[in-house]
Amino acid sequence: QVQLVESGGGLVQAGGSLRLSCAASGGTFSSYTMGWFRQAPGKEREFVATISGSGTFTYYADSVKGRFTISRDNAKNTVYLQMNSLKPEDTAVYYCAASTGTARGMSTGYPSKGPDYWGQGTQVTVSS
Repeated sequence: QVQLVESGGGLVQAGGSLRLSCAASGGTFSSYTMGWFRQAPGKEREFVATISGSGTFTYYADSVKGRFTISRDNAKNTVYLQMNSLKPEDTAVYYCAASTGTARGMSTGYPSKGPDYWGQGTQVTVSS
């Protein structure tokens, strides 16, 4: 069983930056594809970014490409999401996720094939 705990959310003005962190425990971290999803009020949860176990492969939703960067530190069992040039439409609860599948699979499979583990979420609010 893998436990995921997100941190780093908060309130930021449009154009600002935030870095989310997700600390994992209970499994062999480097064997998991990690990802970030988000859910805005009244909307479905959506894929944001994913990274392969070694960190070699990354995939992004078109809406965040060029602004967000996913990375991982396997020595610290932590995955990060650096969010720059934030927009009000980025406001959402951000969820960390872990999967035994591939990064490409995580980027294309949701929601029909969801991750194996979810964090509890962290709120990100971008004011205009």
